[in-house]
Amino acid sequence: MSPDLVPVRTALISVSDKTGLADLARALVARGIALVSTGGTAAALRAADLPVRDVAELTAFPEMLDGRVKTLHPMVHGGLLALRDEPSHRAALDAHGIGEIDLLVVNLYPFEATVAEGADYAACVENIDIGGPAMLRAAAKNHRFVAAVTDVEDYPALIAELEETGGATRAAFRQALAQTAFGRTAAYDAAVSGWLAGALGMPAPRRRVLAGRLGESLRYGENPHQGAAFYRDGSARPGVATARQLQGKALSYNNINDTDAAFELVAEFAPEAGPACVIVKHANPCGVARGATALAAYRAAYDCDRTSAFGGIVALNGPLDAETAEEIAGIFTEVVIAPEVSEAAAAVFAAKKNLRLLVSGGLPEAGAPGLAWRQVAGGLLVQDRDAGRVGREALRVVTLRAPEPRELEDLLFAWKVAKHVKSNAIVYARDGATVGIGAGQMSRVDSTRIAARKAGDMAAVLGLAEPPTRGAVVASDAFFPFADGLLAAAEAGATAVIQPGGSVRDDEVIAAADEAGLAMVFTGMRHFRH
Repeated sequence: MSPDLVPVRTALISVSDKTGLADLARALVARGIALVSTGGTAAALRAADLPVRDVAELTAFPEMLDGRVKTLHPMVHGGLLALRDEPSHRAALDAHGIGEIDLLVVNLYPFEATVAEGADYAACVENIDIGGPAMLRAAAKNHRFVAAVTDVEDYPALIAELEETGGATRAAFRQALAQTAFGRTAAYDAAVSGWLAGALGMPAPRRRVLAGRLGESLRYGENPHQGAAFYRDGSARPGVATARQLQGKALSYNNINDTDAAFELVAEFAPEAGPACVIVKHANPCGVARGATALAAYRAAYDCDRTSAFGGIVALNGPLDAETAEEIAGIFTEVVIAPEVSEAAAAVFAAKKNLRLLVSGGLPEAGAPGLAWRQVAGGLLVQDRDAGRVGREALRVVTLRAPEPRELEDLLFAWKVAKHVKSNAIVYARDGATVGIGAGQMSRVDSTRIAARKAGDMAAVLGLAEPPTRGAVVASDAFFPFADGLLAAAEAGATAVIQPGGSVRDDEVIAAADEAGLAMVFTGMRHFRH
């Protein structure tokens, strides 16, 4: 049974991040708490005119091996691990002159930051902390008596705890700190292990660890009966996890998931090639377009499926201006995300209090390597992120007729979109905009027909004389297993097709394309998205 109140008489402080150090130490000293510290931390405390005892004085052993060995000593770990109510432990402390340490404040070498900066192998290894995690684990294990603080944001809570208790810590407080400490060391080891796997070229190391830091607790998950939270992995890759929210209610689980889907897709279109807009609903794009301006791109994306766009997510690959914001504000929109947002655009959305506006500061690199995780019963599926991209030089014309230049541009556009549509994915596109999208069907021919039907519905809404699939191109994320899907696209008016190829019936499908007068290219790359 843990004692509720444990007076804090001695604190050992060893921090890499000196943020808030002086203020914390002053609060401890004001309580009469003796400070013990290591190298750089001790120097910082002395520079702030605070009394501090060196660990080397405590251990009667100098720091050595360039500071690699300083706290790995019984005088330190004995003071952290001893059970105060165990007679044999107290006898051992007395016999060896070991003093109790009631508070440990440690944050670790900046390993993750060193890796993120692109440091070489030797520098990364040098920034793997050994003594810090060892002390944190020791103090956290002995949380019956010792408070272990590792996050700078816990300093104010520690100071408040000492004020409320007259210089002690309570059992529940120490328990919460212990959980945080073990979470930190686990995440730290996960970062080291993951980096080593990458540095050594190990695609499937024996053990994989997923770690994250709580960004925020969410009201619920996909449905109200599901609890949820949002964790950030520490990556600097621009996206929903790193974006700044300018206005609106807190993001929901579904908002975060859908916004990520929209932003990853819009990042396929380089800003230097012109504005692009993506509208997502339930993790699938319902409209994607390029345009001479952001406004033109948004209008073309909206005209693909106006019904689904209601309550959707809008992502832009470039700055959001006031004129585009006015247009977006014309319908109910859950989230808008863009690399930049003008003050005038933000002012337009200010009247839409429920709209969440995010500014990312940049675009994620669409072809960047990385890992994707998915939980299954009893395990985790881990794969490389789908960073595959296909340029025109990789396309293989397999029909008698080659695509015309206009068709080729639209084929490459549609292919980028199909990569982000749930399988079976079919995307019709014309003039740099989607005009029909079929997603998530069990049959490819069903996706083809659904996309064409939705395009026909929009033709009626827009007052078009014929469906926009007439003269469009079509992309399929995987091969057509039979000619029926391709023929359905031809019936809808498609003139050119892009698909991976690789079916045992490719010859049959190619023959059907030739008979229908279609141009068709194979990419040799599939983009299943489940």
